[in-house]
Amino acid sequence: QVQLVESGGGLVQPGGSLRLSCAASGQSFSANTMGWFRQAPGKEREFVTALSWNGLTAYYSDSVKGRFTISRDAAKNTVYLQMDSLKPEDTAIYYCAADRRKYYFGRTSSTADGFDYWGKGTLVTVSP
Repeated sequence: QVQLVESGGGLVQPGGSLRLSCAASGQSFSANTMGWFRQAPGKEREFVTALSWNGLTAYYSDSVKGRFTISRDAAKNTVYLQMDSLKPEDTAIYYCAADRRKYYFGRTSSTADGFDYWGKGTLVTVSP
């Protein structure tokens, strides 16, 4: 059974940093695109970033570009989200996601429809 478990969320002041982790189990995702989405209170879930199966290409939403960095450790079956220069509007539940397709990274890799497995989320709160 596939499981994605996020960790690393918490309370941080504006301008601070956090690193989220997503540990996958049940199968290897070394050949799969991995991504992060978030959902703020009262808003719909939105795309944050995705990383290709080979780690060479990433998509970022305009709102986080230049501040967030996605990476992966295939040996640990884990994907990370480094978040710097955090703003109050980054407050949300952050979800890890995995695409069941192997060796695919394309148009749907920046949409929720492009992912099949989801974690339960970790809360990030940015506040003074």
